[in-house]
This record gives sequence, structure tokens and C-alpha cells, in this order.
Amino acid sequence: MKKKNVIILGAAGRDFHDFNTYFRDNEEYNVKAFTATQIPDIVGRTYPSVLAGKLYPKGIPIKDEKELSNLIKELDVDECVFSYSDVPHEYVMHLASTVLANGADFRLIGPKKIMLKSSKPVIAVCAVRTGSGKSQTSRKIVKWLNENNIKAVAIRHPMPYGDLAKQAVQRFETYEDMDKYECTIEEMEEYEPYIQRGLVVYAGVDYEKILRKAEKEANVIIWDGGNNDVPFYKPDLHIVVADPHRAGHELKYHPGETNLRMANVIIINKVGTAKPKDVEIVLKNIKLVNPNATVIKANSPVKVENEDEVKGKKVVVVEDGPTLTHGEMPYGAGYVAAKNLKCEIIDPRKYAVGTIKKTFEKFKHLTEILPAMGYGKKQMEELQETINKAECDAVIIGTPIDLGRHIKINKPSYRVEYNLEEIGKPDLKEVLDKLNLKK
Repeated sequence: MKKKNVIILGAAGRDFHDFNTYFRDNEEYNVKAFTATQIPDIVGRTYPSVLAGKLYPKGIPIKDEKELSNLIKELDVDECVFSYSDVPHEYVMHLASTVLANGADFRLIGPKKIMLKSSKPVIAVCAVRTGSGKSQTSRKIVKWLNENNIKAVAIRHPMPYGDLAKQAVQRFETYEDMDKYECTIEEMEEYEPYIQRGLVVYAGVDYEKILRKAEKEANVIIWDGGNNDVPFYKPDLHIVVADPHRAGHELKYHPGETNLRMANVIIINKVGTAKPKDVEIVLKNIKLVNPNATVIKANSPVKVENEDEVKGKKVVVVEDGPTLTHGEMPYGAGYVAAKNLKCEIIDPRKYAVGTIKKTFEKFKHLTEILPAMGYGKKQMEELQETINKAECDAVIIGTPIDLGRHIKINKPSYRVEYNLEEIGKPDLKEVLDKLNLKK
């Protein structure tokens, strides 16, 4: 039987996992290329042979998704597999139409085929959109686990932006481990909060190998699902966070809606700062597609360190990059904190340089806030220059990491803290107690 020629449409994350679990040793398929979008500096590289396996001794090229129409014809492609996340349903179908018009089949691989089974209980924390509040939800779960002396390890959704072979299995226990792997700001934002709380974090490219290593040092696995993707591991408890500030998005984005429909528990976060009618929209949509899910309402109140020092000052606000870009949020925790302290927020766009300037040009909804873009050393330097050029009294930092540890800021900076606070019952403790992990 003739092998099917395949292109996997990706963004340096789920695409590699789908390949590793479904296509790598599958004699029925010939993966001709990956395509890439969303993430800079991926195009032109090769998925290395050491990861691609015996069927691909030369590795697999990574091409620009913009070339898709030509690639389908040049490579005689039979099938294109969509393997990335946090995009509108309409976007997915426009891409499907492009594939179909060029003579290939369009495919989505179901979670059942790529979910790995763990020998340890898995708590998956996912979301319907980037920036909904997975981080503070995961931190609350870690707090409960620590209080109950349950040894856990976190495994983070992939962000392999460097040498893929070297990044196949990454283990982070200390800040020095992040330096060793030359982590980007986006990676550090995800790993640092776990390290601060005494947890080991795994990430990388080969999630089968990662899981088997993690199982050796944990009694519970926390799957931290970035970019509103579905879990790579079969969860025993699937928690999904929804954001009423983007009410309706829970049914309009892929694969966020899949998460919503699969969830055991749905947390409606940021209730206190959202419009009541938007909270009702989210509740209505949950009842429509997943009426049996346990629903928890919560807030993520913000607090600024040494807030009296920055109150009323002229500030530049730096926010989590993916929340503003992929997540399409016009603001984050830093902006809310600055408004609460009656600060004068300056427009950072006129100070932007290099790729930071290009980010503002691409994402027109960003006006009063500066996304903490840092997909490499050069971009981190450009972020630093942008902040340091800004004419202001102080910097309010709404990222989950201590940004001042990684770039040199030439003016006083103040971190924003935000933690999950459930409203009434049920709450996370009640949900976690039912898992009987303490026995």
C-alpha cells in the first residue's frame, strides 16, 4: 500500500507531540514537512533525526505555513494535519479550505490517539483561552498538595524554541537549570512559579520520555496545558479555566471548546472584574455543552509590592506576552493594578524597538501596555531597551516572573501578585479531596 504523504501544520508544540505519538514509527505515513507559525525563528530548521526516528534519517524540514499551497503540490501531499492551538474556529476552517482547494485532505487528530497514560494520577489544568488563569489555578493546587505532603511534579506544555535534540527532555529544579537550558521569558514565566514552590518541572519535546522520568519522582503529575491546548496525558481530573472578560470565546476557539466539553471541573475566573452579564454568558455556554461539569467561580485579585511607593506615579505597564498576543487580551494584571493605584499609564509604543515595535504593529489592540516578549536573547535585549527608553517614574510588572532578574531595568520596578480565590462552594479543596490522593 502506498504511503500517505503528510504535512503537519504546527507551531513548535503539539505538532511534534502528534508526530511522536502517532506518526513517528507509523509505516502508513511519510511526513514530508512540518509547517510553522505563531513562534519566531522556527522556520528553516529541521526536526532532528534523533527525535524523528528510523524512518526519517535526515530529519524533517520545518517550513513556513505561508508556503502551504505550494508545498502541497511540490511534495505531492495527501493529507494535512492541523496541530496547534488558540485560534478561532473560523481560522481553522479557512486553513482547511486552503488545504482542500489544493487537493489534500484536512485532518484533526483526536485527543484519544495522542494522550499518553500515566501510572500516576494526573491533574490537568487547561483553559479555553491563553491568559484565563491557569497559572494561579496550578499554584493553588500545588499549595494543597504541599499541605497534604503529596509529592508532585509539574509537566508543562512544550515551548521548544532552541536546540530540539538538546531540549528533548528538560528538568527544572533550580533557577540555574533555566539558565542551563537558555530559557526564554515565556518559558521562565511558566517554570519559575513552580520552582519557587519547591516543585520540579519537566518540559521539552518527547513527552513519552518526559512522563516516564517524572513518574519516578512523583506521586501525582500536574499537566500544565499552555496555549489552551488539550492534555498530552490522560487526566484523572481535568480542570479548565474560563475567562468572562472574553465571554463567548469558550465556544469560538480551537481547541478551547474541546477542553470545555471534556472538563470535569470548570473554573470561571476573574468574576469580580467581569460584567455580570458576561459571567452569565459563560455559565449558559457551560450548561449548553457540558452540564455535568462542576463549576467553580473565582477571582484573581491583584496586589502590588510596596504599593505606596508607586501610587499615583507615571508608569509603564509590562504584561505577560502570550496573554496579550495569542490571547488577544487588551490588558492584564499589571494594568488592573496600575488603575487601582491611580497611576498615569504611558503609551509604550513610541519607545518600542526592533521586534517589540513589530509586535505592536501586528497586534493593533495593544496601546497602553507592553507585552513581555522574549523568544530569545535578542528580543529580551529589545524589551530591555524599550523599557529603559520609556519616560516614566516606575515600571509595573504583571508577568509571573521576576523580570528584573533577567533584564536590567534602569528605573524602580514593582511586581504584581495575583492568586486564585474561589467564591463559595464548591472550591478546589473540595474537588481535590474527592480524588483521595492522601491515602
